[in-house]
Amino acid sequence: VRLAESGGGLVQPGGSLRLSCVASGFTFPSYDMGWARQVPGKDLEWLAGIHPNEDTWYADSVKGRFTISRDNVNYKLYLQMNNLKPDDTAVYHCGREGRNFATYRDSALGYDNWGRGTQVTVSV
Repeated sequence: VRLAESGGGLVQPGGSLRLSCVASGFTFPSYDMGWARQVPGKDLEWLAGIHPNEDTWYADSVKGRFTISRDNVNYKLYLQMNNLKPDDTAVYHCGREGRNFATYRDSALGYDNWGRGTQVTVSV
């Protein structure tokens, strides 16, 4: 299993970024996927999940601003982030559903095989 994120960078408050995650080594269309972020010294914060049929669910902290989507043909996962705030500064990771997904689908505990991440910095 390999997940590789890209698309991070420096953006001003109120701006937008689109993160991508390329999946390989497993049958991507068969798995729920998710995004999470991490700030140094803090736990991984789950943000969004998506079912193979493209049903989605979000953490309250990003609902209405972030949109998760997927391309099951090209094995890609996306996170469109709008109206970014300085508190959104973090390393963003994509992950695949793990063994505890049924219980923790709205928590980082429900996912594993996290990628190495891409840095997002929101600052003037």
